[in-house]
Amino acid sequence: MKFKKTTEQDSHYDHLEKMSISDLLVNINKEDKTVAHSVEKSMSQIVAAVEQVVEKLTQGGRLFYIGAGTSGRLGIVDASECPPTFGVSPDVVIGLIAGGDSAIRKAVEFAEDSTEQGWLDLKAKNISEKDIVVGIAASGTTPYVVGALQHCNDHNITTACITCNKNSPLSKNSKFPIEVVVGPEFVTGSSRMKAGTAQKLVLNMITTTAMIQLGKVKGNKMVDMQLSNNKLVDRGTKMVMDSLNISEFEASVLLDKHKSVRNAIKAYLNENK
Repeated sequence: MKFKKTTEQDSHYDHLEKMSISDLLVNINKEDKTVAHSVEKSMSQIVAAVEQVVEKLTQGGRLFYIGAGTSGRLGIVDASECPPTFGVSPDVVIGLIAGGDSAIRKAVEFAEDSTEQGWLDLKAKNISEKDIVVGIAASGTTPYVVGALQHCNDHNITTACITCNKNSPLSKNSKFPIEVVVGPEFVTGSSRMKAGTAQKLVLNMITTTAMIQLGKVKGNKMVDMQLSNNKLVDRGTKMVMDSLNISEFEASVLLDKHKSVRNAIKAYLNENK
């Protein structure tokens, strides 16, 4: 069966330039509402991939995201949010983008077209069999990503992917593919829209679930979050207050001394056995 990109199919809407602002927004929102249902249909694939992520991280390995353009940027966003949210080292979840860091803000022409550069970027991070690599590409055809996963497979490195087309080259080169088919975009081919939203939802699921499994959440609280601004210090103080049933002043002193919610609670309980 010939591979067809649903992400490139014509939009269900036409004459967009003739629509009112209200009609444009209502129709975009109508399409966006379908994304979560598309993710739900891929749940078994997501479960299988996340089980692998948890296993690798539990054993001291790392999670790599690799992508180009919007897909690469989404991977970097998810990776960059793990240290402040869950208190893990920046070396635990790593995002790589075709064209390097400069491509985060500005497109780098033809960076995604190399079948070798993705593997070179992974090798620069000392990739090994302990790690897992998740390729992200809405189309499922990006050479930078497909080539990287091919090399990973050759070196017995666990591979997964997030794509929005069925039976793509990326899926075929991934041991644990996640295929979230969202259908044609509102603006034909603009995969930063529904496809990007789907990828973001899956990325949230991967790292949030993995970090909970690694013990980085207690109850439903981010007890290992970095206290990097006043909002987070206030949140942390309230978490300590609620957990220990102590005053705001006592909680604030504990948090200032021990520098994390988890450590503050643990120290208090040890001192008051």
